[in-house]
Amino acid sequence: MDTNLLNNYVLKAIDAYPYDLEETVENLNYALSYENTNAYALYLMGRLQSEQLGDYEKAKYYFAEALASKMDFVKVYPKYILVLIWNHDYDEAQKLIDFALTVKSIQKGELMVLQAQLLECQDAYKKALKTFKKAKLYVYNNSFMAFIDSEITRVKNKIKPKKKKASKKKKTKKGKQKKKKD
Repeated sequence: MDTNLLNNYVLKAIDAYPYDLEETVENLNYALSYENTNAYALYLMGRLQSEQLGDYEKAKYYFAEALASKMDFVKVYPKYILVLIWNHDYDEAQKLIDFALTVKSIQKGELMVLQAQLLECQDAYKKALKTFKKAKLYVYNNSFMAFIDSEITRVKNKIKPKKKKASKKKKTKKGKQKKKKD
């Protein structure tokens, strides 16, 4: 296979995604027909399936194939983990996060944010807050730091209504008990 031709199709697909989906699909199909184990083409096909078509099962397949082809392809891990979270495959997402943290040159801050979001999906809000704060140790730009701060605020806002509801229920029970005594 002519590597330049394969790379040309992959680069055309990268350039077209997400603005020209027809061209993206056409070039990905050409690239995968030349080399069905091309990690970048498989990764981009996974993104197309999850982000544009909402087919998480197919996306999981393509991401898994991309990693099988090239385990150190760090771009795959965050997108794959996110798809697993969206698909409610929490145990699988946790295993992939644990493994991804061992991969050389991975963005640990991004993985820690995904870990926190996974915990949030499992209603472990306090653990999620701790993990978001831990993620800040691995962040090296202000915009991502601001994003984490907004995530922390969002999770804190989820905790507050639960506390208010619990205190209101206690007050109404106490009020009912006092009325019964009278």
